[in-house]
Amino acid sequence: MNDNTDTPVTVLGLGLMGRALAGAFLKAGHPTTVWNRTPSKADQLVAEGARLAPTVGDALRAGSLTVVCLTDYQAVHELLGAADSELGGTMVVNLTSGDSTQARDTARWAEQRGARYLDGAIMAIPSTIGTVEAVILHSGPRADFETHEATLGALGTVDYLGADPGLASLYDVAGLAMMWSVLNAWLQGTALVRTAGVDAATYAPFARRIAAAVAEWLPGYAEQIDNGSFPAEVSALETDVRAMAHLVEESEAVGVNAELPKLIKAMADRAIAAGHGGEQYPVLIEEFSKPTEG
Repeated sequence: MNDNTDTPVTVLGLGLMGRALAGAFLKAGHPTTVWNRTPSKADQLVAEGARLAPTVGDALRAGSLTVVCLTDYQAVHELLGAADSELGGTMVVNLTSGDSTQARDTARWAEQRGARYLDGAIMAIPSTIGTVEAVILHSGPRADFETHEATLGALGTVDYLGADPGLASLYDVAGLAMMWSVLNAWLQGTALVRTAGVDAATYAPFARRIAAAVAEWLPGYAEQIDNGSFPAEVSALETDVRAMAHLVEESEAVGVNAELPKLIKAMADRAIAAGHGGEQYPVLIEEFSKPTEG
């Protein structure tokens, strides 16, 4: 790593997250330049020692590292495109939310204009930025990440995923899939036990233990997926589907929405119809890997 706390940084975009990013750099001792379309959003940061750049071009010239956090990738292109003559030699770390195609396209777009480019995703809320709880994902050229890793570390726990600039966005949405799936499963269970007068707070510790136990299965299940082999070491899918049917029946019997368990069972039924009933649950990756019909 070649960075230290003397490294000057620039932050473009001062929404709630952008202000948190700039504040973390300041707290870590980095000379910090900021720019925002509405300059007044920089007032508190300026009071804390940041410099407000009058133009985007001036902001880009001020930092060895430019962190961009805007509303979307179109805004990134519009902002940096207006100053494309200034991009030569600039190190851009784009922490704007978007999809993997936008990330790869923007990487090419930036590199064509002479910039170095890393794409990133923030797996955190603004209040945790600057702490180990904030996980910031990065993808793009490894050498660029390693050069600036220490500076980026001011923002939280930084993870490098690989050279493909779309990986950070892919991990971001994959993480959302995990989050919503766990929460929805918990809500389904909570709705069920509430019909017997059990409140959510009473059920939550049990649900947490179940979620933690299931998480322990993931490395072994991942090995099966990567090997393309799904021996029923614990339970066969045809056994699991009977339990799914029980979940559907119980939900309907007590008047709880059964859409989620019906969806899960429908996918398992398709896998069994395709001849996978004697294999273990991860064989459903074949169903999840298919595009949605219709």
